[in-house]
Amino acid sequence: MKNLLLTEVWKLRRSKVLWIAIFSTLMVAAVVYAQGLSVHYGKCYIDNVGWYMESVLSLATFFVLPGIIALLGSYTICREEQEDTLKSLRMIPVDESKLTETKLTLTFLMSLFIYLLLFAITFFVEAMLHFNDLQLNSILIMMKVYLLNGFGIFIVISPIIVFVSKIKKGYWLALVFAEIYSFAGLFANLLTIGKTIYPITAAMQLAGYYEASLSEKLCSILVIVICGIISIIILKKTSYQVSTSRKHKSI
Repeated sequence: MKNLLLTEVWKLRRSKVLWIAIFSTLMVAAVVYAQGLSVHYGKCYIDNVGWYMESVLSLATFFVLPGIIALLGSYTICREEQEDTLKSLRMIPVDESKLTETKLTLTFLMSLFIYLLLFAITFFVEAMLHFNDLQLNSILIMMKVYLLNGFGIFIVISPIIVFVSKIKKGYWLALVFAEIYSFAGLFANLLTIGKTIYPITAAMQLAGYYEASLSEKLCSILVIVICGIISIIILKKTSYQVSTSRKHKSI
């Protein structure tokens, strides 16, 4: 697993998709900063301590990052198939199930990295603007929220990643599906029950972005677990189909 993971990291470093992810993260931070300069009742939004951190997390999750993470995951899984290098890998041979698990592990780590990068950017901006008003405890809580959100968002979009990888119709489809999926969270966000049962907002609620009771958090955990189970089922089914196909070819 370790060698496969290092190999995938090296391949991802040379891809344009990684730079698209970093550029998108920087852009969403810049756009929200520009929005924060708008004057409301004689005061800019960004003058409020903590506004920037909270707004970036919300808007990035509803509009940008789930699609980017889905694109990263489906790209790492589909690239060998589309670049016609999978046949060479099968001759080595390479355990495709373990290879897919490695790629998903890399996507998970990238999800954490992207959210941690976004937190670092927002913390830097907040420190520049409100250094004397920042409290260490609040900063640590927000860092935890960002990291937990990165974990939860990966889980809830993993069905999209593995589904697109299964149908092999191009990794850009994952970006489209995930963008629609995350944008719909804005409407779910309008309902109290929507925050709890819609996967995107459930991940944010469990991370601590929304206040929630114990029962609501347990319900959000159940939603996220169901998303993880769906991903595992699709992966197992795909692995079974691949192994069956190989047996038929060998016969």
